[in-house]
Amino acid sequence: MRDNILISAMLLVVLVLAACANPPATTRPTSLSVPTNTISSTAQSPTKTPAPPPTDLPNSSPTAIPLLASPTHEASSISGTQYRIDAILNYAQHHLSVDQQINYTNHHDVPLNDLLLIVEPSRYPETFTLNEITWQDGTPVEDISRELGLIRIPLDDPLAPGESVRLLISYTLAIPSPSPSYYGKPVPFGYSNRQTNLVDWYPFIPPYQPDHGWLAHRPGAFGEHLVYEAADFEVNIKISDTNPDLVIAASAPGSLVDDWWHYQLRDARNFSWSVSDQYVLSTTTVDSVLVMSYYFPLNAQSGEAVLRTTAESLALYNSLFGAYPRQTLSVVEADFLDGMEYDGLFFLSKGFYNLYSGEPGDYLTAIAAHETAHQWWYRAVGNDQALEPWLDEALSTYSERLFYEMAQPEGLDWWWTYRINYYEPQGWIDGNIYNPLGYRAYRDAVYLNGAKFIEDLRILIGDEAFFNFLGDYAQEYSEKIVSADDFLAFLSIYSNENLQPLLDQYFEYR
Repeated sequence: MRDNILISAMLLVVLVLAACANPPATTRPTSLSVPTNTISSTAQSPTKTPAPPPTDLPNSSPTAIPLLASPTHEASSISGTQYRIDAILNYAQHHLSVDQQINYTNHHDVPLNDLLLIVEPSRYPETFTLNEITWQDGTPVEDISRELGLIRIPLDDPLAPGESVRLLISYTLAIPSPSPSYYGKPVPFGYSNRQTNLVDWYPFIPPYQPDHGWLAHRPGAFGEHLVYEAADFEVNIKISDTNPDLVIAASAPGSLVDDWWHYQLRDARNFSWSVSDQYVLSTTTVDSVLVMSYYFPLNAQSGEAVLRTTAESLALYNSLFGAYPRQTLSVVEADFLDGMEYDGLFFLSKGFYNLYSGEPGDYLTAIAAHETAHQWWYRAVGNDQALEPWLDEALSTYSERLFYEMAQPEGLDWWWTYRINYYEPQGWIDGNIYNPLGYRAYRDAVYLNGAKFIEDLRILIGDEAFFNFLGDYAQEYSEKIVSADDFLAFLSIYSNENLQPLLDQYFEYR
């Protein structure tokens, strides 16, 4: 399929902004540059049919996540949810068959009367077929109730604090080729004639709040609605096709054993993967992290630019926010008109690749820096993306500013002029994804005005306090889910300034 450059250009404006204790004695530098000595220039020359990514990474051999062998409702010391997923993909026929185990421990102070599964593929017509759900002893789970995107499982005996339960689920996916109009926006999940993207593709248990219940939101016409608890993943993938050119880009490094790709990811928000027989792969190393850029053959220049920007961003954010904890970071050219972040992997729209100019100010560069920042603001520090999206989007947008300031200062004026001020952003930054005024109002408030709030905050408290706050905030709340209350309470430790006038300027409910 030939890319429609005109459509890409027309949608570019929409794309560019759609893109997911006491302070220690030590202080962070107030004037930073990208530590380029940490980037190993080992990028491969692009080839038409790349081999799968390297698997000889430290500690990359698959070791099984321990699974509970105890009866249902036995007390357990496991603190997080564990997913074991075995998936067989027929790429040509767009079919996935899956056997999945979920080990869930109630780590709350109240008993749970039911379990909730988020099943995003069931939102697409004729896509998700449930074969069976059983308890760990093989007994069928009865009396489940199904809503669009949800499966609710009643518990005969409440799951007491500290007790665990295991579910076994068998299902198939008839992977769709979704139209952007299905949700009113581009959809990452599904296939095109160039790739298949498996994102939010398995049933998972959302966070639970004793005062509110399960955190499960309806989708909006824009923004992200899912909330993810950190969990452990063991994912095994087999591709049944005989096509030798098929390549998997995934959230973690893989090892191939007897036709199965084995992946392991701990303390992760999700596990995502993409498959194509057209990917070109270029790599480099940053602080022992393998950065992988997957792109289509006609976009070699853009694919290499994305690799450089992602590597430079990763090095910078490591120094500002704390070390990225994964062995790999994958960036994938998306055959849909959007950018989207996931744990250990993100997509960048083909529109950005097609329109890449090579100039200091370029949206491909800005959004690559933005999506890389989401590995801290969303992946490490989680939040309710539906109700408080500014907590990840405003910080990720402002992280673009830090990238230009410290890595590519020649593009900083462009960034302020065309990324932010051109749109004359206004609106309360603490709005949600259900903004009745539409996408433009949501974007301008949460992303752009949100970035202006972070800039004004930095000016108010000073660089030393600002960078200490950001770094310590990222570490203090790593693998947790934060609220605006958490953000502001932690911020108050780092400055004696009166924050209320600033909050009155940007927040509706502060």
